[in-house]
Amino acid sequence: MLEIDGISKRFGSTVALDRMTFTVRPGELYGFVGANGAGKTTTMRIALGVLQADAGEVRLDGRPLDAASRRRIGYMPEERGLYPRMAVGTQLRYLAELRGRSASEARAAAERWTERLGLAERRTEEVQRLSLGNQQRVQLAAALVADPDVLVLDEPFSGLDPMAVDVMSEVLRERRDAGAPVVFSSHQLELVERLCDRVGIVRSGRTVAEGTVDELREASGTELVVVVPDAPGGWADGLPGVAATRAAEGGTVLTLADASEPTLTGVLDAARRTGPVHEFRRRRPALAEIYRDTVADAPREPVEPGVAA
Repeated sequence: MLEIDGISKRFGSTVALDRMTFTVRPGELYGFVGANGAGKTTTMRIALGVLQADAGEVRLDGRPLDAASRRRIGYMPEERGLYPRMAVGTQLRYLAELRGRSASEARAAAERWTERLGLAERRTEEVQRLSLGNQQRVQLAAALVADPDVLVLDEPFSGLDPMAVDVMSEVLRERRDAGAPVVFSSHQLELVERLCDRVGIVRSGRTVAEGTVDELREASGTELVVVVPDAPGGWADGLPGVAATRAAEGGTVLTLADASEPTLTGVLDAARRTGPVHEFRRRRPALAEIYRDTVADAPREPVEPGVAA
C-alpha cells in the first residue's frame, strides 16, 4: 500500500502542495486528476525521492519510504526520461541491472516487455529515432523492466494512438490484478473513468474529492431527466426537494437536494399534470462533469517552476 500523508511543498512563494493526502491500496488502479499546476507531478516526484517534502510523509506498506523501498517503485515520468542515443534493448537491460537484476534477468525482462508492448522490432533502434508513441511505450517498459511492486505513472497515455492506449490499459490492469498498487495521472478523464477503481481529484495542491466513480457521482448530487413535450418552461421550479433546473437532453434536467421517494413521486406527479411523460430517469454524470463541478470555483493555479502538472 502506498500512502501519501499530509505532504506539503513550497517553491518560493508558490504553495505547490498543501497537506496532500491519499492512499493507493494493493490491487488498485488509482486515477490522480487535476489541472496543470495542481500538484500531481510534484507529489509523484516526492514519492520517488526526486524532491523533498517540507512536511508530511510517504509510506510503503506502513513504513516511511527510504532508498531501499523506493527501488520497489516503477516510475514513468511525463517528460522523456530516456537516453535518446541508446538502443531500446540496451537501455532497458541497463535500467534493469541498475535496479539489481542480473545480466540474464535483465536481458529476459527487456525481451519480454519489448515483445509485450509491440517494440520487439525496435530493440536495436535508438530511442530518438522512434515516434513519440513508441517512445512512450519504451518509457512504460522502463518502469516495468525491474518487476516493481508499485507503479507510479505521470500521464502515461499522452501521445498514444488508440491501439497503444488499449495495450497500455491492458498492462495496467494486469499489474493491478497481480496485486500491485498502480497510480497514474491523466487529463483523459474518460480513460480514468473506465480504468480506475478509485479517483482522487486534486485542486491547489490538495485532494478535494476521492472515491469510486459511483461514490463521486453520489456526492455530486442526484439529477433527473424528465421529458414532457407539452410542459411549459419552469414547470419544475420550486418543487419540494428540487435545487435547480435547466433545459437539456430534450427536456428538463433537475438537480435534487433530496432524492427520497416522496421527492421523486412529487416530481413525477407534477410532470404528469403538464402532459404525457415521455422520459423519466436518473442521470449519471460523467467523471469529466464531476471534475469540472469540483474545480469550477477554484482560483487560477500558478504552475510550479519546471513542472507541467
